[in-house]
Amino acid sequence: MKTQLFLLSSALALASLTGLAAQAPTPPPQPAPPAPFDQAKALEQLRVQIAGHEKEPAEAVYKNIKTLRGVPAGALLRVMEYGYSRSLGVSCVHCHTPTDWSSDEKTPKAITRRMADFSDDLNAKLRAIPELTGREPVVNCTTCHRGQLKPALNLDSPGKAAAEGTRPPD
Repeated sequence: MKTQLFLLSSALALASLTGLAAQAPTPPPQPAPPAPFDQAKALEQLRVQIAGHEKEPAEAVYKNIKTLRGVPAGALLRVMEYGYSRSLGVSCVHCHTPTDWSSDEKTPKAITRRMADFSDDLNAKLRAIPELTGREPVVNCTTCHRGQLKPALNLDSPGKAAAEGTRPPD
């Protein structure tokens, strides 16, 4: 019996030294993280897809256009890139799913549509103010967002703006 215990303990010791002892199962490999979204590449692909249809209304070229109906399809890409993306400091994927641009699954897309309607309403009211002559008053995403997702809620103090030379003339 002592011989059997000795042999068993020797075999276990030898197995652990040679790596044959029971080991925890190796976890399966994790999938590689998705490549970062390349907005310039995505926009270029969309430009290629709509080639020859740039002057057609956006709703005739793209699916699920609810805002900016009547805007030429080629111009819509510029509006999205500069009017929305740059004005809010986000990329296309903030509102869109690149595998299905027409999808409404993302909440920011619905919010953006409602904010566009809000801007349209404000602009109509601004145009109705007769004292605003000599220039076309416009409110757009940049008016409040200034390239940030969260709109600017506070202004710099007048002293700071004046000291930095960023205060507009009176």
